[in-house]
Amino acid sequence: MRIGELARRAGVSTRALRYYEQQGLITARRSANGYREYGETDLRLVSEIRSLLAVGFTLEDARPFVACLRAGHASGGSCPESVAVYQRKLAQIDDEIRALLTRRAEVAAQLTTACPGCVLRKAEKP
Repeated sequence: MRIGELARRAGVSTRALRYYEQQGLITARRSANGYREYGETDLRLVSEIRSLLAVGFTLEDARPFVACLRAGHASGGSCPESVAVYQRKLAQIDDEIRALLTRRAEVAAQLTTACPGCVLRKAEKP
């Protein structure tokens, strides 16, 4: 399939696909007329990249997942390198949650000082 079809099927722009190619995450084959040609495997790689980006991973984080799929694994997250990225990301998210809870407590304390009669609303679950 050509770049426009891959972009449409993957839900990304052709510019994004060229960038992924530039970053070495996908590789286009060239037809006789010089057009980029992609296969179903490339669609799977782009889908994996997009799903990782959607939950906060970087393109650099996506590399082990792409390598895992290229190695023939059914899931990009099934290789030890990918699991390490998952673990690192979870630790990072936990650190961010702790920092946010600390900031929330500080702001709540400032509100209580500034407005002794104000009622603090409990944090809502997402």
